[in-house]
Amino acid sequence: MFEYFPNNYTWSLAVMSAINRGGQISEIDEACRPLREVAGIKALHGDQTQQRAWFESWMKVAERVRRQGETDEALGRTVSAGRKYLRAGIYFLLAERMPSHRDPRRLDAYRRGLETYHRGLVLRREPVEFVEVPYGPHRLKALFSKAPGAGRKPCIVHFDGLDVTKEIIYAAVGEEFRRRGVSTLIVDHPGAGEALRLQGLPSGPDTEKPAAASVDYLETRADVDAGRIGMMAISLGGYYAPRAAAFEKRFKCAIAWGAIFDYGKTVADRIGGRGEPSVPGYAEHVNWVFGRDTIEETLKVVQQMTLEGVADKITCPLLVVHGENDRQVPLWHAQRTYDAAVNSPGRELKIFRLADGAAEHCGADNTPLIVDYMTDWAAEKLGAQPGGVEA
Repeated sequence: MFEYFPNNYTWSLAVMSAINRGGQISEIDEACRPLREVAGIKALHGDQTQQRAWFESWMKVAERVRRQGETDEALGRTVSAGRKYLRAGIYFLLAERMPSHRDPRRLDAYRRGLETYHRGLVLRREPVEFVEVPYGPHRLKALFSKAPGAGRKPCIVHFDGLDVTKEIIYAAVGEEFRRRGVSTLIVDHPGAGEALRLQGLPSGPDTEKPAAASVDYLETRADVDAGRIGMMAISLGGYYAPRAAAFEKRFKCAIAWGAIFDYGKTVADRIGGRGEPSVPGYAEHVNWVFGRDTIEETLKVVQQMTLEGVADKITCPLLVVHGENDRQVPLWHAQRTYDAAVNSPGRELKIFRLADGAAEHCGADNTPLIVDYMTDWAAEKLGAQPGGVEA
């Protein structure tokens, strides 16, 4: 993986996210160059110093690119404005991922990221609807991206992971699914995105519940073929997606974009200093995601998040993709998931090797390579067109 900060995996991971989602290298360098001196701070309170520096530098670049978009929009150059807004939106969201959730500036950055990115989608005339999935008394915010053409189309329900949002997911997969004739419903489910930040909805083991609500919503749409709906999720989604497919039988296929067989062990290892963290202040972050005050309380929740005794209930095709050099989640999680899914017809384990690329966590080193594989596989399983459709 290209490591802008060789002594800071967490920051280098975020840089790759920007690169893989349409960021401009000169703007990314502008945000990162001032951070080199603080990237490796290990002293007491180093995290806070680093988080503040990252946040301020990325916000500065995001604001500048947003202002450039506003200038274009005022001149009626809305397509150009939209492109800048999409980049600025991603930069705001990458600024937002580093500070503590207790920092009030984080919520402001998140709202600016949402507003800016969504404005970019509108001005670029992306085939995206801002929709809500009924979920008990709540409404889960989602992006629905429609495949081209008339009639009912297959659709993938896509969940986030521990620390990404629907906008970051859309930037990676939305167009590629559309090109293959597959619509997407990308949901900020409990524990992620708007559900966590704006509604206070924490995550938990029973992810089949928001997944089922997503299918319920899709069944109301005249442009979705309810008999061709798949499930997919990234990172912690390596637990979310197989769990959902095990208990929600309306899914016709499922993809674990990075495997998680035993999340309780993963969290315990991370707290114990084993494995690289995706975000700073990891313990505080997982407490927030799961709605608990202490790591001991959180561990009681995540210890329930295992695919042992669950994966064998998956009766649709399952694809597990994992990187050979995943520094967050060991490769055995992928093998165990595949081995346990004994009742999945046509199950597949795809390991991305260092020699080929996409070998880091969820293919962070080469996202297009891993996205191509997953979207082709889903198109085949859902009866779409991996060879592509006309726009």
